[in-house]
Amino acid sequence: MTTANPAPGLDHNRPALSVSELSQALKRTVETEFDHVRVRGEISGFKRHTSGHLYFALKDESAVLDGVCWKQMAPRLGIKPEDGMEVIATGRLTTYPGRSKYQIVVERMELAGAGALLKLLEERKAKLAAEGLFDLARKRVLPFLPQVIGVVTSPTGAVIRDILHRLADRFPRHVLVWPVAVQGEGAAEQVAAAIEGFNALKPGGAVPRPDLLIVARGGGSLEDLWAFNEEVVVRAAAGSKIPLISAVGHETDTTLIDFASDKRAPTPTAAAEMAVPVRTELAARLLDLGRRSTGGVQRTLDERRARVAAAAGGLPDLPMLLGHATQRLDDWSGRLGAALQGWVRVREQHFHRAAAGLRRSALDQPIARGLERMREIAARLPGLVERLIGDAQRRLASSAQLLESLSYKSVLNRGFALVRDAAGEPVTSVAQAMPGTDVTLRFRDGEAPARIAGTAPPPTPPVPKRAKRGRDDDQGTLL
Repeated sequence: MTTANPAPGLDHNRPALSVSELSQALKRTVETEFDHVRVRGEISGFKRHTSGHLYFALKDESAVLDGVCWKQMAPRLGIKPEDGMEVIATGRLTTYPGRSKYQIVVERMELAGAGALLKLLEERKAKLAAEGLFDLARKRVLPFLPQVIGVVTSPTGAVIRDILHRLADRFPRHVLVWPVAVQGEGAAEQVAAAIEGFNALKPGGAVPRPDLLIVARGGGSLEDLWAFNEEVVVRAAAGSKIPLISAVGHETDTTLIDFASDKRAPTPTAAAEMAVPVRTELAARLLDLGRRSTGGVQRTLDERRARVAAAAGGLPDLPMLLGHATQRLDDWSGRLGAALQGWVRVREQHFHRAAAGLRRSALDQPIARGLERMREIAARLPGLVERLIGDAQRRLASSAQLLESLSYKSVLNRGFALVRDAAGEPVTSVAQAMPGTDVTLRFRDGEAPARIAGTAPPPTPPVPKRAKRGRDDDQGTLL
């Protein structure tokens, strides 16, 4: 007796499905059961296709999940995906029938916790610092009063209104706004392009080139401010030829652009305060400096006048000197005549006494002739003395006239002026009278300050020195 084969199962009554039908059924089942999921994993194999779609994989220690983000959703991710970044992806599961695989269609992405985000931030900061982008030697001094200020920020937020309002209160300036997105996909590229665009403007062009840049954004979370931690923004700020102020977030927020900028402001309003001084305070300071400068000049002039007056008081009075000299001459001339006559009488008496002791017979005739000669000399002596005194008086008068003519006071009386420089020394040549030089003009009845106007004269060519002629040592000299 043979045993019959077992009867086939009842499954043969099910209809056979095609591969496409089974794939579509699986797709519907997966998309229905997992229409909204949040998956945590590390990004691997990230690639941006030319179509704009993003392809990557999420993995952990034991599994891998393919992921895709369509072009329309990429700008809304909130972060810029990179390999090695641990993220939490939000989206829905679906299948790709063409390869019999399932994947997650990501609609939103965030870093997996603040710790991972801060770790990435510290690694990027250390990398850029090692390249020297944060060196203090690269930072420049902000202009004291910029004519044009360029602002890189969102055109619709409260930040630009706060900056414009603060500038108007302190010192109104010409402001150029470069509108950019300050959050989300593409924000970092727009900010970097704005900084580079301002630097590319040519001085004197149709659009004025800013003297100062402000990159500003309001406060937010670390994820919201992440665009200002991107390398492209940091490198653009560090490479800016125009001094740059970063004003991203509130006082406690810190981004990498703060380290690369020339100055960090705690808020956008504080950035406007750093950009320009207060006009009223500046005007008051200028007025105070003007008063102090005028007072200093006045004190200097008063001091110089006092010194000139003291020096003038120490000079001798010429008429008085001449009067004293004339009086002494008159006194001496009067005494000289009397002294000569007394001397003649004394000598005559001595002569008579000596002659009385001699024999009158032998000396009468010589003595008589001598006495006669002496009488003639005595008679002529007063006239000679008067002529000598007259000649001396004429020479003294001539010397007095010459001294008077050589005195600068007589020149001042004829309408001329004596010019002295700031040191009180006489100005005797055009080369000393440089334009803008402060001088003092001395007139007959006083002094007045003045300043040399005009342009500097061309330099006088040097006069060649004459060669010294040789001289025979044996030749005498008249001097």
